Amino acid sequence: MFKRVTVFTYGVVSDLVFFASFLYAIGFIGNILVPKSIDSAPTAPFWTAALINSLLLGIFAVQHSVMARPAFKRWITRYIPREAERSTYTLTASLLLIAPFVWWQPMGGVIWTVTDPVGASAIAPTGATGRRRIHHVTPNQLPRGDTPWPS
Repeated sequence: MFKRVTVFTYGVVSDLVFFASFLYAIGFIGNILVPKSIDSAPTAPFWTAALINSLLLGIFAVQHSVMARPAFKRWITRYIPREAERSTYTLTASLLLIAPFVWWQPMGGVIWTVTDPVGASAIAPTGATGRRRIHHVTPNQLPRGDTPWPS
């Protein structure tokens, strides 16, 4: 019983960290209600910023790729309960998503922009649709054993 409660609590904490990092990501990318965003004024030379940002995103990408592999899952479950594997993946990914929020180096410049109000209104639902899709996955849609909730 203690193991079930511990794994459940760990899963809840992992999901709360994910939810907080996801909400912050919306503000970070959309320049909404956060002290530093992806488009803040540059504070470092361009190539320094590009290197730091590439490393931050690369570490996040490697974690996503490595921890998703069956061999890694077999290895990690030698040290943690199988039921906690998905929560560990979620927590690690969420913490690595927070890293760019902390250490991101704005690079300056404009990649693309929409200044026409009609055009901006037309593309705004695209971002909202992406955010809604993230919340569409429920524990019942995950394979058995990949959810932190006790059965």
